[in-house]
Amino acid sequence: MKLSMPLVYAGNPRETADQVADLEKAGLDTIWVAEPYGFDSPTLMGYLAAKTETVEIGAGILNVYSRTPGALLQTAAGLDNVSGGRAVIGLGASGPQVIEGFHGLPYDKPLGRTREIIDLLRRGLRREPLTSDGIYKIPLPADQGLGLGKPLKLLNKPERPSIPLWVAALGDKNVAMTAEVADGWLPFLFHPGKAHEVWGDALAKGAAKRSADLGPLEVSAGGMVAIGEDVKGMLDFMRPMYALYVGGMGARGKNFYNEMACQYGYEKEAKEIQDLYLDGHKRDAEAKVPLEWLEAGNLVGPASYVQERIAAFKEAGVTSLQVNPASDDPAATIRQMKEWVA
Repeated sequence: MKLSMPLVYAGNPRETADQVADLEKAGLDTIWVAEPYGFDSPTLMGYLAAKTETVEIGAGILNVYSRTPGALLQTAAGLDNVSGGRAVIGLGASGPQVIEGFHGLPYDKPLGRTREIIDLLRRGLRREPLTSDGIYKIPLPADQGLGLGKPLKLLNKPERPSIPLWVAALGDKNVAMTAEVADGWLPFLFHPGKAHEVWGDALAKGAAKRSADLGPLEVSAGGMVAIGEDVKGMLDFMRPMYALYVGGMGARGKNFYNEMACQYGYEKEAKEIQDLYLDGHKRDAEAKVPLEWLEAGNLVGPASYVQERIAAFKEAGVTSLQVNPASDDPAATIRQMKEWVA
């Protein structure tokens, strides 16, 4: 099992990014860089590439709407070059809140877009001309735009002809597609004890169509890490994030994370969290996040308990444990976790 970590920052990401070299020395395998509607991932990933030597640098995630397939190809190939072959590209549809509310684009055909972009990136990295008669219609027909219609291939030779492509997915169809065509899966707010019940059929359906050339599907999930005899109270620091996604990421009837909470069996709590959050009562919404979910999705407690949680994530199919150390010495936490996941 690999050890990965999200780049968590408040205000100035450069200060946090400067610490990644120490985490790399401690044994961190992958750093994930998000960009929901903050600083863009590629800029920070390039900065990390210059500061590190061995850690994989993953986009977690680039949405499939705000960049064209060609721009995503340029980004993937460029990042892989400056990192010396350490790029991992996480893709996803994000959600209406970000795509419509921040980028001003219609949130349509998320499944088709993701599948098509994966195909275009793979072909583009092999320096095949970008062509598509699907959603993106590359190149343009002669009667549209400038009418040039000549397919182009990437000008530079990529560092690698193949870069790991991961997908953030929650819905059954999206998870099945991920299991079929992606290198890895990025579930969010993952509950290892309920994952098979929620996604087992979708994963099996996609795996049945998976090409043997891809190898097994990788999975990255996890949460906060706090090791000690009296640290359970640290779980409360996770409540705002859970409440934000379950309650505030979307409208009533159109929130993927709320639907996932219901699938986990938290229907009552999911409705209460959303109603309270959308009505402006965020603290009350946070209090409704089930403690059972927080305990299952994070690694907070005595050493023996944290090791039990690691085993639970392994049993659920996680191949890259994603950790967020809540300690004064994150590098020491990474060293300890590295021993346990080996």
